[in-house]
Amino acid sequence: MKKTRKLDMRRNYEFRYLLGQLLSELPEGVQGALKGTIYAKAANMGIKEAKEFILRKRDEGVIDEKMAKKLIDLLYKYSVYR
Repeated sequence: MKKTRKLDMRRNYEFRYLLGQLLSELPEGVQGALKGTIYAKAANMGIKEAKEFILRKRDEGVIDEKMAKKLIDLLYKYSVYR
């Protein structure tokens, strides 16, 4: 089976904490939805899918360019091939 880049489950709590910190500027409802979806996609589907989701939200105007870049950097920092 081909390995894909996914969230490093050993650093799960650290990632979730930092994700929450990054999204803390957003309204409560948006924050929760984004946090849950980004985490689920990164952990289960792969980093590529999570990145595409972040870029789609940027294009929809939910998050700005700067936040999108920080979120994508965070994804790659906490990912491994598995």
